Amino acid sequence: MGQHDNGPAVGGPPASAPDGACEDDTELAALALKILVAGGFGVGKTTLVGAVSEIRPLRTEEVLSEAGELVDDTGGVDQKTTTTVAMDFGRITIRSGLSLYLFGTPGQDRFWFLWDELSQGALGAVVLADTRRLEDCFPAVDYFEHRRIPFVVAVNCFSDARRYGAHDVSRALDLDQGTPVVLCDARDKDSGKEVLIRLVEYAGRVHTARLLDSVGPQPGSG
Repeated sequence: MGQHDNGPAVGGPPASAPDGACEDDTELAALALKILVAGGFGVGKTTLVGAVSEIRPLRTEEVLSEAGELVDDTGGVDQKTTTTVAMDFGRITIRSGLSLYLFGTPGQDRFWFLWDELSQGALGAVVLADTRRLEDCFPAVDYFEHRRIPFVVAVNCFSDARRYGAHDVSRALDLDQGTPVVLCDARDKDSGKEVLIRLVEYAGRVHTARLLDSVGPQPGSG
């Protein structure tokens, strides 16, 4: 998000700093990171974005139709009456100067063509999982693994679902070693925020390691 340029006109004198301010004390530009929230149909993506967003979330939901029932597997989420057809959007400030823009992806197969567009420029992703329908998050896991987009798996702990530990979920999904698995409640703001912090920390380590690998050893080092 760019800021308006309030500097001097071309050829004019340089703008002076406000009284009592110096260049060393000027605020750093706020950093905004793009995060995807993915997973199967009815797993809680819209709920998570809505719970943590500090702004009114943008939602693109439509009522489930009889025609959609022929292609959408609503087993285990029989009470769900709407579905995301484009994306959910929200924003959360993790700390001063660091904000996350959240993009919830549609869960059904027929909307996956939107994922490539939404994933452009993303730091990483949260893959929400429901242990009652764990196989529904396989496509999201495969998508991010193949595109080398760092992600964490967040198990949304539904009250009527059997509880599994993070290690059990990691084995069931055959995740790459080191991919974090966290348990969460998508309805709870603090729980969702912890998931996002875990993702930012993990993605930061992954991107730093890749950058160092691309640079390689310098001449004369070692």
